[in-house]
Amino acid sequence: MGDNRFLPRDVATTGAERREGWFVGSIDQGTTSTRFLIFNGAGEPVASHQMGFDNKHAHSGWHEHDALELLQTVETCIEKAVEQFVADGHDVSRIRSVGITNQRETLVLWDKNTGEPLHNAVVWPDTRTASMVRELKTWPGADKVQELCGLPLSTYPSSVKLVWLLRHDKAVKQAYDEGRLVFGTVDSWLIFRLNGGNDCADGPIHVTDATNASRTMFMNLRTLQYDDTLLSFFKLDRAKIILPKIVPSSHATEFGALARGPLKGVSIAGCLGDQSSALVGQCGFKPGQAKNTYGTGCFLLYNVGTEPVISKNGLLATVAYDFGKGQKPVYALEGSIAVGGSGITFLQNNLGIVSSPKEVDSVARTVPDNGGVYFVTAFSGLFAPYWIDDAKGTMFGITAHSQKGHFARATLEATCHQTAAILDAMATDSGHALESLAVDGGLSNSDLCMQTQADISGIPVDRPFMRETTALGAAVAAGLATGVWESLDDLREVNREGRTVFEPQIGKDERRRLRAKWEQAVEMCRGWIREDLDGPSS
Repeated sequence: MGDNRFLPRDVATTGAERREGWFVGSIDQGTTSTRFLIFNGAGEPVASHQMGFDNKHAHSGWHEHDALELLQTVETCIEKAVEQFVADGHDVSRIRSVGITNQRETLVLWDKNTGEPLHNAVVWPDTRTASMVRELKTWPGADKVQELCGLPLSTYPSSVKLVWLLRHDKAVKQAYDEGRLVFGTVDSWLIFRLNGGNDCADGPIHVTDATNASRTMFMNLRTLQYDDTLLSFFKLDRAKIILPKIVPSSHATEFGALARGPLKGVSIAGCLGDQSSALVGQCGFKPGQAKNTYGTGCFLLYNVGTEPVISKNGLLATVAYDFGKGQKPVYALEGSIAVGGSGITFLQNNLGIVSSPKEVDSVARTVPDNGGVYFVTAFSGLFAPYWIDDAKGTMFGITAHSQKGHFARATLEATCHQTAAILDAMATDSGHALESLAVDGGLSNSDLCMQTQADISGIPVDRPFMRETTALGAAVAAGLATGVWESLDDLREVNREGRTVFEPQIGKDERRRLRAKWEQAVEMCRGWIREDLDGPSS
């Protein structure tokens, strides 16, 4: 399992001195790129490397990755980041452990005998299963699935991707029938191969953590174990498929150690799905704390404490993190917004209102308010908490006096209104009053957007100076397992310096008026898609 890279005897091993002397690596494997970052004990990145890779779209709605290419980018990023780390005068022996954070729901299948992929990884946004999902919703027991696993039947989870491949790919079906089909999400695949695959001295390491397992629809949200009822619903025979062992998100030995490269022998000691990792990186450890990652879309996670909450308002229930050591797992409610930063890209590429995303603030500030313009950015319908699939992007309130600045503001406000609606649903479902919203991701760089978010939500918006929070979360999980930090109390000051807090600057009446007008716009965009007028393929 590796030597856990204990430090030389001359390195201090108490309190702040220990944290100052040790470092933690973080593999951040995302949908469009892979990164490896090295953090110090204060949670500051000191070295990093990033690589893109091919996103494959062989057919409409298909989205795949080459699983071996994902592995290769991880190993290259580790190598290059360590080169930088050493060039800056650091000692590799002081890298205590490595954590992994990854795109969730993406499915990787490989052969038990060869350790080689049986198919391209099927990526989380892939929608080839849409018609099959409609079928699954008619199966006996479909109404009980979400209560057990926290997720509704949709195209996202790994389960429906697996069922589709069993129906349509001969190699996958044959491996299943012969009992050599290995199932995993990206974390499981990377951990298996980084440990040496089938050549690992202690035998193949096939594990996942509860945050990733909770996105498969196979895990019972309360027991954190695979549920026979769920597996039976998907008509899977446990004797024919090899599922990864579910372990805590933070553990010194369960994830093994790197088998080769410049960090050979260093423990892999943390594993978190990317959105959970961002919540941990934001130190969202108390019920009522929430984070929003403003990327292409937006993902909100809301800490609800040690009991899962099954949403009655269109949200997902998931595991926030499980740090083991006798502690109860912590759960979250999750909501997503389809259009975040991609709305700014639309302003740039489709309307020419800004020449780069960085310009959106300056253009928006050319006017004092939205001028009555509301932009419902339902390019592919609306996600949580509305779940309107017959809407299209719609602008309301345009007059002869509407200017570029009004459209820019309306685009920013669309993301903020949807975020506020999700936060309201989360507070209603959980019963926890919302304290503040921690933010990260590209669009969080917009001061105007973050101030607007505070105004519309009526709560402080807390933006860290160091915004690599997703990678930091995985490092935290690994560091907690290997003594870099002893407890969550040690993390109170991590990434606290230089934070910007945006306080609400409008009153309740104005906030209520703005929210009501947005909700009016949402209601008016319903029903735009009509098969009798548009045809079934619109």
